[in-house]
This record gives sequence, C-alpha cells and structure tokens, in this order.
Amino acid sequence: MHSTARLAHPLPATRLQILARGSSATPLVAPRRYASNVVSELPTSPSTRYLKSIYDFSVNTQSAATKNTIALGDEYLLPVYARPPFVLSHGRGSWVWDADGRKFLDFSAGIAVNALGHADPGVSEVLQQQSSTLLHTSNVYYNEWAPKLAELLVTLTNKEGGLGYAAGGTSPSSSAAKQGAKVFFSNSGTEANEGALKIARKVGKDRWATATGGKVDDPSCPKMRIVCFENSFHGRSMGALSVTSTEKYQTPFRPLIPGVSVGKLNDLECLHRLITDDTCAVIVEPIQGEGGATAATEEWLRALRTRCDETGAVLIFDEIQCGLYRSGNLWAHSALPIDCHPDVITMAKPLANGYPIGAVLLRDTIASTMTAGTHGTTFGGSPTACAVGHHVLNRLSDRVFVAHMKEMSGYMNGRLEVLPKWFSAILQPHVRGRGFIRGLGFNDVSHPGEVVQLARERGVFLLTAGKDAVRLVPSLNVTKEEVDIAMDVLEGCLSSLRG
Repeated sequence: MHSTARLAHPLPATRLQILARGSSATPLVAPRRYASNVVSELPTSPSTRYLKSIYDFSVNTQSAATKNTIALGDEYLLPVYARPPFVLSHGRGSWVWDADGRKFLDFSAGIAVNALGHADPGVSEVLQQQSSTLLHTSNVYYNEWAPKLAELLVTLTNKEGGLGYAAGGTSPSSSAAKQGAKVFFSNSGTEANEGALKIARKVGKDRWATATGGKVDDPSCPKMRIVCFENSFHGRSMGALSVTSTEKYQTPFRPLIPGVSVGKLNDLECLHRLITDDTCAVIVEPIQGEGGATAATEEWLRALRTRCDETGAVLIFDEIQCGLYRSGNLWAHSALPIDCHPDVITMAKPLANGYPIGAVLLRDTIASTMTAGTHGTTFGGSPTACAVGHHVLNRLSDRVFVAHMKEMSGYMNGRLEVLPKWFSAILQPHVRGRGFIRGLGFNDVSHPGEVVQLARERGVFLLTAGKDAVRLVPSLNVTKEEVDIAMDVLEGCLSSLRG
C-alpha cells in the first residue's frame, strides 16, 4: 500500500484534462463527506519503506523543456530564491506533479496556504464565475463580496472565539468593545501587518493625547515604540521586516524603522521591561511559523495581555500562518480565555486558498481611530479575492470539515510524538506546534535542510523552520493515507540520517 510505486505515476494529465475535471459541472459548495473512525493503531517501529531515494534531480534527468524554463528563470527572475531543479506543472488535492512526470505529496501546501489543496474545483469555479463578472473595481466603490467576507470573519469569530469573544459567546468580553469588530482587506500577510502597525501607531497617539491633553499630531509624542519577539516572522517590507527579529533577514537592509524592542517568547520576566507607557504596539505570533513552530503559552499570553492593558499598548496577534483553522480552531487563540485575547488579528495565507488576499480584523475600540483617507489599497478587497475567500472560509468552517481535520491532525501528531523516542540522538524531545502546524526540532542545525532534501527525493515536500526544525503544514483536507505516506517518508529520512 505504501510502496515507492505509489509515487511513480505516469506522465501528468494535460492542462485541458485538468480544467475539465474542475469544470462548472462540479457542485460549487457541496461539502465533501469525510469518512469517520478511520484512524487506526499507530505503528510500533519506524517504517523502512523509504530508506532509499526514488527521484534523481541531476541535470541529466531534466527534459529539454525543464532545462529551458530553469534557464529562463535564471536569466530574468531576481535571484532571491534557491529553488530545487525541477518545474512544477499542475496539482490536485495534496499532490503536485512536475513537468517531467514526477509526483509529490505536498506537506508544505504553498507555505501553509493551500488549505483545500491544489486545483480545488470549487475554488476554480468561483474564480471563473467572479472574474468573468467583475474582476476589479478599486475601493472607490462598494462591491458585493467584501462586506460578505468581512461579516463572515466577524460572525465566525463571535461564535468560535477570539478577539475578546469567548467561544460560543454573543458579544465581546468588555463593555468597551461591545460594538464588535471591523475588517480591512489587503493583498498579503505583510500588508496586513503593515496596516495593523500603522493603526496601532495612530491609536497610540490618540491615547497619549487623551492622557496628556496634547495634540495627536504633536511630533514629540513618545508613544511610538513597538515590541516584537525573537524568531518572529512578520514580513519583508520595511515595517514588517523591522519587527521580524532574524539577523539574516534584517542585516542587509539596516537601518530599519526605529523604536523597536525585542523580547523572548514565553519569557515572563521581560514583559515589564519591554512594554512601557511609550509602547504603542506589541506584535506576536501565537504559534511561530518560520521561527520554528513554537507556541506561546497561555500563562505568557495572559501576562502579555495584562501588560498591554496597563500601558495602553495595542496587542496584535499575527495569525497569518497559524490562523484560519490550521491550529484546529478558527484562531490559534480561540479556545483560550478572553484575558489572553488580542486587540487585532492579522491573517492571509489560507483565506483564499492561494489567491492573493490578506486582512486585518480589529476590535471596534481600535478601529474607531481610522477615518476616510487614513489607510487604503488599490487591489485589496477586490470582488474576486473576497468571493474566493468567502467560499473558502465557508468550507473551512464546516463542522464536518473541522472534525475531519482534527481527527487527521490528531493522528499525525500521534505518529510524530513517537519520533523523538525512536530517534532520540537526532531529535529534540518535544514536538512543537498544534493541529496542522507542527515542528520537529533537531539537535544538529544542519539536519533540517538535509531532511527536507531527502524527503523531496522520496516524493514529499516539507519545510524548514527557524535554525533547527522541520515544519509540516499540509492541506487541511489531507487524508489518513496521505498522512501515512508522509510519516513513512519522514521516518525513512531520519533512519538515513542515523545511518
């Protein structure tokens, strides 16, 4: 069932056949019915099915078309990515094929983006319908889908918890926030974080002026500092990069924006020193993605919320990678008590399953500072992006879908949890993350990159995270059979490392 032959498929179907499979004949919103009680007993020893590579990526295995595409990219694309030497041509579900016929199980999901997998027929149909109806209008005018998607984000948060709403509640936790929440749409996660930081800066000026009797536009206002945390990743534009505290990203572009202080995730003692009356914003990932799949503790998030309240700082949760059900709930903080919740949530990656979109979700008490002209975007909130986002979010929030995802992520976690016992000389003792954002920490920092390469040679895509981890972020509709293949391959890679 899990032999290497499973991965060696015939040459890929043509694009015409792919389009035909995803045509409008496919029901648009009919929910997929998932089998229940499919989880079986966990294995008692590492799989030996994938001890050897099945794919050779040397130049002499490349077709002329692949060589030409890579040469064209080398000539005309800015060389900011170190890509493996093959060209992806199409995908379906959790699988992708390259132009030379190799098939891969994608447990990277476009870096935690393709929640519904590749070439999803429902997403394809919405794209086709909306793009042929009204593709782009700008925000000078209303369109049908932006308000609908904003409403869905707020009502789901109200129901499932987050941003001051208790799970199953009907109103925010404090009377000051009782009016609800607002949404601003952007094109990416980086833009969402930039918008959140910008809004927090304005709120800081408002609060300082109210407290001191000063003017909001007084350049001497000291409430402009921002706090972030080690191993964070918030984006690559100058503002977001300034709060992405990783040397390799920041060093070539310094000086960055001033007034940024860096703390350590889950360090309680640093909070009082870091967050002061001059702090306007604190930004943190409840589960770090690029930084190593490390989760913030409930105790620490509660202390962080308390300190922000004491100083009047706006608390921003960057849930771009961990939010929208990847952790098992709508938000990574949804199930936490309301005294751990933020003022602002940023999101992007899975919201439209790969179509570019980002969003800022913020309490009304924060949103009230923004008026016409204080922020904007040309492409954000387009009818096409929001129509796709509305379709995707409706499907992700379906109770049957969520139950299946929790069952599969629980099964995958069961298989991951035994690996540090089997490979104790290689792996750190604890599996990181939650749901379908998981990380394996390695004792040797050279090993994560090697494991990603070994897995690729065995037909599975994984990602590194931080300096010492391998990250697994599959599509949220992944099946048990696919989890088993990925885990068997991972065990084969670890066995190869062990020698």
